[in-house]
Amino acid sequence: MENRNIEIFNHDTDLDVTHKINTIELDNWINHLKYISKELVNLVNLCAEGFSTKLEDDNVLARLQKKIEENEALLNALQKYAISRSDIVECEDTQCDMVYITEHETYRRSYLYHLDKYRRLKDEFFNKVQGKFTLLNKK
Repeated sequence: MENRNIEIFNHDTDLDVTHKINTIELDNWINHLKYISKELVNLVNLCAEGFSTKLEDDNVLARLQKKIEENEALLNALQKYAISRSDIVECEDTQCDMVYITEHETYRRSYLYHLDKYRRLKDEFFNKVQGKFTLLNKK
């Protein structure tokens, strides 16, 4: 999903502003999950290149691989959700708008939960490998 330039105008209603801010936020979530996908591949590759033997616990590698799947599932869900948001313009009452706002809050909680779990796993990985890197070209 490309970053869209979404302007907020003075004549926008509070609901319009909320929907625009939620769209911007959703775009950021998707871009962040795409970055996390690349980062997870790099962490798994570090382990695959013999680094896992330096980890006392190879469970971290399995959990990183599982996190790749979880990240992909959430990314796909958010991309489908982004497509479904195109119907917002057809809302004719506040109840319809509230359905979208409530759905967005549910996705926000899922994203933040996923992010928290990912950060904890990444911190655990780096805590376990800290001090186990060897410097190349020591002089």
